[in-house]
Amino acid sequence: MRLEDLLGFRRNPLTATPLFKKYGAKALDGHPTPVTPFIRLSTGASGVGIGSSLGLAWGTMDYFGKNAAPRVHMVEGEGGMTPGRVSEALAAAGTASLGNAVMHIDWNQASIDSSRVCRDADRPGDYVQWDPAELAYLHDWNVIRVEDGKDFQQIIAAQRRAKTIANGQPTAIVYRTVKGWQYGIEGKKSHGAGHALCSDGFYNALEPVMRAFDLELPRCGGQPRCGKGADPAVIEECFWTALLGIRKAAEKNAAVCGSLSRRLWAARQRLNQLKRSPRQGSPDIDAVYAIADAGRPAVPPELALKPASTTTLQAELGRTLNYYNRKSRGALLTAAADLLGSTSVNLIGEGFAEGYYNASTNPESRILSIGGICEDAMAAVMSGLSAAGRHIGVCSSYGAFIAALGHIASRLHGIGNEARRAVAREPYKPFILVCAHAGIKTGEDGPTHADPQPLQLLQENFSAGHVITLTPWDPQEIWHLVSAALAKRPSVICPFVTRPTETVIDRGALGLAPAERAADGVYRLYACRGRARGYVVLQGSEVGYEFVQTALPLLRKNAVPIEAYYVSSAELFDSLPEKKKRGLFPEAVAKKAMGITGFTLPTMYRWVTSPHGRAMTLHPFRHGHFLGSGKADLVIKEGGLDGRSQVKAIARYLKGRENRLLPQRRDSAVARRLGQRYQRLAPDRVCDGERRDSAGRQADDRQVHPGLDESRRRGPLSESGISDL
Repeated sequence: MRLEDLLGFRRNPLTATPLFKKYGAKALDGHPTPVTPFIRLSTGASGVGIGSSLGLAWGTMDYFGKNAAPRVHMVEGEGGMTPGRVSEALAAAGTASLGNAVMHIDWNQASIDSSRVCRDADRPGDYVQWDPAELAYLHDWNVIRVEDGKDFQQIIAAQRRAKTIANGQPTAIVYRTVKGWQYGIEGKKSHGAGHALCSDGFYNALEPVMRAFDLELPRCGGQPRCGKGADPAVIEECFWTALLGIRKAAEKNAAVCGSLSRRLWAARQRLNQLKRSPRQGSPDIDAVYAIADAGRPAVPPELALKPASTTTLQAELGRTLNYYNRKSRGALLTAAADLLGSTSVNLIGEGFAEGYYNASTNPESRILSIGGICEDAMAAVMSGLSAAGRHIGVCSSYGAFIAALGHIASRLHGIGNEARRAVAREPYKPFILVCAHAGIKTGEDGPTHADPQPLQLLQENFSAGHVITLTPWDPQEIWHLVSAALAKRPSVICPFVTRPTETVIDRGALGLAPAERAADGVYRLYACRGRARGYVVLQGSEVGYEFVQTALPLLRKNAVPIEAYYVSSAELFDSLPEKKKRGLFPEAVAKKAMGITGFTLPTMYRWVTSPHGRAMTLHPFRHGHFLGSGKADLVIKEGGLDGRSQVKAIARYLKGRENRLLPQRRDSAVARRLGQRYQRLAPDRVCDGERRDSAGRQADDRQVHPGLDESRRRGPLSESGISDL
């Protein structure tokens, strides 16, 4: 880090001003990223940085052990401690005895909108009624107060005291300061831009330094050279002149510069003398990637599933990750939002110490306690844990919650991984965000929990290479998808796994593609005999099982010429070469297909591109309301996604296609016969669970959903309305 690099602060890499280019300045982001030395994470967004920094401390503690782990220092203000995820993260660190975490709190009582953030003695705060020392102490942190954070001797004494505390708990040092001290603007008003460049306030703020070292900065002579709308090159020149003034002041104080240099060199010597090495039996993250990189590794014998046996997608995910954990001596650390057993991620820690991790009393456990129902902090901690580079953090909750609450941490982890490439050319460091109890199969918990929307928040919603979503329908696909995703090294892996027990399908006996094809991301699940006259694209376990177990036998019985594709991971598909993608899922299929999804309609837009196909596509919100509670099969039927409804929808879709193609066909007799067959399959042209326009059906709607207005009860467009669409 050079003084010249400050020319790149808050500058885009494409900046073309003369000095930025001349000195090769780093483009430093507005909030810290790993482009800045000693920074391993991207922070700054709504308190995520505290959680991720504590995850970093967790990773180094587990890898090096209690006696050798390096300290992780965090700098935060009391305003940045007000997000709820910070309290959650503080609780987790105190509970786990992360004694290598040191938090330096700049308590100046000023945020962006308030100059009295916290309670201070008998004066209430505008935002919270704790002070930072109380909050840290509440969560079992050591607390050291520095009454005057402007006094170097008090600061040094506090930091020396922190080094001597040996009770194994994290430590917070709270410095009382004044925001904008001796700057000319104090409190909340000093936030942000501050003095304009070359303004009187700018010169007044620098005047004590310049006077002390008999220096002078050139002034603009009253000309608005650096004002609003000024030439960027002129602004840069003035800024650089000011920086050179600071450099000259430092050069004139040889004693201070020499002392700082000697201390820096001595610190390096002490660090080298430590010869820090991993603890005995430390995790081996390379073993995880060695297995995943083996070119679509075969299913381990202990994970093989027998047809007609029963299991859940969640359990197979847990067993798969446990396999990787055992092979890597515990490189996967796991947490859940009070749902370890419920979402089956407790299986990941089997074979290791029972109970929750504690650095002092239970360091061999692979299960972390993140404050209970704390998806916000959990995702942040696990991202930081993975950023340390020796672990893969796994966090789990309902997909309805964790997809949204883990979104910011996932984005920052991706930004940090990418920024790290400027320092070290290395693969991204993944963490796993388990979207468990996924979709409407969680029906008994009702629409608050059984949510089809989370996939839309994550799938194809990040910069390429950072997030891989996995949407298996069959437990046999889990091993192949997880291994393929790990081999790609994204920033985040997001498996969508369901809760109900499923029967393991004999795919070969049913003429279905083998489970390993799921690793392609999109594959042809079922091919009909002869020429296909339509295509169905499926995504989601609920619709996959309904199609295979109920719809497919009916379609075969009636010799319906349909082929089915399944989307198991949009991002794995995107990672394939273009030629292979075109072979697996031709563009012509997308133009002709209809979709059936357990997620939202927009997640189908890429795979179903025609107006007719989209109008025929089945999805949970097709009827214009949130689905109700109940057993999975009833909720699926209410959404019109059950197997029989799928058959009728497919028949209507094919009939519509034949009607549109009939004038172009010479084989009109074939078309008429197909039309008659589809009419038998869908005589009323309405899917089970789909709203009719009859008065009786509307009355039923009012009983089930009394809040629906007339426009919402009309249901989807009829075939005759497709051309209007």
